[in-house]
Amino acid sequence: MAISQILTKKITYLCPAIQGMMIERKLAEATVEAIRRLYGYETEPDKIGIEKTKKEIQGDFTILVFSLAKFSKKSPETTANEIGEYILRALGEVDGFNVIKGFLNIILKEKYWLDFLNTHADKADFGIQEYTSGSPVLIEFSSPNTNKPLHLGHIRNNLLGYSLAEIARANGKKVLKMNLVNDRGIHICKSMLAYQKWGMDETPESSNLKGDHLVGKYYVIFNRNLKAEINELMEKEMTEEEASKQAPLMAEAQDILRNWEAREPRTLELWNKMNSWVYDGFRITYSKLGVDFDKTYFESETYLLGKELVMTGLEKGILVQHEDGSIWADLKAEGLDEKLLLRSDGTSVYITQDLGTAELRANEFHPSEMIYVVGNEQKYHFDVLKKILHKLGKKYASHIFHLSYGMVELPHGKMKSREGTVVDADDLIDEMIGTAEKTTRELGKANEFEPDEAEQLFKAIGLGALKYFILKVDPKKNMLFDPQESIDFNGNTGPFIQYTYARIQSLLKKGKETGHHQGQFLNPLSLTLLQQEKNIIQALYQFPSIVKDAWSELSPAVIANYIFDLSKEFNQFYQEVPVLKEDDKDKILLRLSLAQATGNVIKNGMDLLGIVVPEKM
Repeated sequence: MAISQILTKKITYLCPAIQGMMIERKLAEATVEAIRRLYGYETEPDKIGIEKTKKEIQGDFTILVFSLAKFSKKSPETTANEIGEYILRALGEVDGFNVIKGFLNIILKEKYWLDFLNTHADKADFGIQEYTSGSPVLIEFSSPNTNKPLHLGHIRNNLLGYSLAEIARANGKKVLKMNLVNDRGIHICKSMLAYQKWGMDETPESSNLKGDHLVGKYYVIFNRNLKAEINELMEKEMTEEEASKQAPLMAEAQDILRNWEAREPRTLELWNKMNSWVYDGFRITYSKLGVDFDKTYFESETYLLGKELVMTGLEKGILVQHEDGSIWADLKAEGLDEKLLLRSDGTSVYITQDLGTAELRANEFHPSEMIYVVGNEQKYHFDVLKKILHKLGKKYASHIFHLSYGMVELPHGKMKSREGTVVDADDLIDEMIGTAEKTTRELGKANEFEPDEAEQLFKAIGLGALKYFILKVDPKKNMLFDPQESIDFNGNTGPFIQYTYARIQSLLKKGKETGHHQGQFLNPLSLTLLQQEKNIIQALYQFPSIVKDAWSELSPAVIANYIFDLSKEFNQFYQEVPVLKEDDKDKILLRLSLAQATGNVIKNGMDLLGIVVPEKM
């Protein structure tokens, strides 16, 4: 039997708020009732502002009274005192209140917080909702091109998408993780052409390279030779724009694209071979990251449906055709420009396949939301996509949301795929695991581990450092990734949180070994909560709201920074308050229960970030 089950078995009284609504709701409803009885006005609980009381002020929850003074026709201070007196009489959970200007600070009885802890300490799924019903949420992320390996920018994309899917699921949503592989187009043809010219039948096996690395090598080779051609043409007094259009390599790459769309057998054979190498490489990287998908689409399979939508739009007069045969969407009335949808030679552009993919998903899953996790440089693209779908009469266009995230930079500057200056995802993951091993061994934290256990520990710490450092930043912001800083065992890092969790598991284990786990019961009448204990219980109480906020804001950073603050709070408690060395056995049980609940919430929160928390470190 778990610690908190024992405590709950002994304490038979349970606060109604634990069994039903959260206390904030009860406070809001009591405030509404106070306004009706005291001032004769009707309002709604959802219009009552309630916040967690600031640490420097006595209280647990603060009711914002400034906007309520319109009902009382009195000062905010007088109104707050009158409502406070009513709530104190109406709710048994309330122990007192104070008023600072127009802020009504409510103080709850310690019994409320003890009841909460007893009820939730051993709930492994605390803060996590189960799916009941409703249309699925589709979250598209990763969306790599098959002309290069995944890099640091892709890592942020994948971690954001995966974490958001887990957060949505924790909010009771049915979630489907989507990947759209951009496996066709001019960028793919560039790698194919370079391999035709300079590949000499090289394979992943013969070169000892992952397939995606090998294909990426030829993408760089293409751009290096293209740059040389452009420079040569510019020496003949062409502008850079003219030279880029007339460079022989670009013309050859366009020929390959036309051959591909014409289904020319030799072109398709090379395309299939090189893409298969890339897919094998992607699978390895996804496995390293701990990322997976429920459905993968391929641009080569969706662009034709996109072309059909375009032709239907043209027939209905929604889209326009220029004299050269190209087809466009005129979005000037929507505040945008014209957008090319089909080139004059009939080949499609990037947005064409996005139209087809959206149509496929809408017909297949009838989703409540379609969230695209794509960098902020594509904001215009998704504005255009939604407006075109609206023009085509697609009701699901209103369900599309672009989660625009900022770019990742390194201390030495930006990355460029075409110049081969990107930070490869595989290399970075390996570097993080290697750094984790070095740091962990230097700190002596792996001395008691068997080799296999140590290897798993280094992987958990390295990936935990990488994931946490990226996910703790608001997705909308650009960020600077510093590998060395991310793996520090102190500060706002993944390893610090992982170590806190391992410390808790060690404490609980020692508690069992010393007999403080069964057959002993908590006597609530003998307990007075220390401020450090109350701080942790209140932080734990916030976790379900934090999970909801993370979803409403589409930001794993909300979870990450909450878990860091909770870990800090627990470590301060651990340093200042004795647990197993305490003489009072009821206090020992209380503090072990507090540790157990904190460990559960840390694990749940880190799970939502895709981060493993080791049982020992």
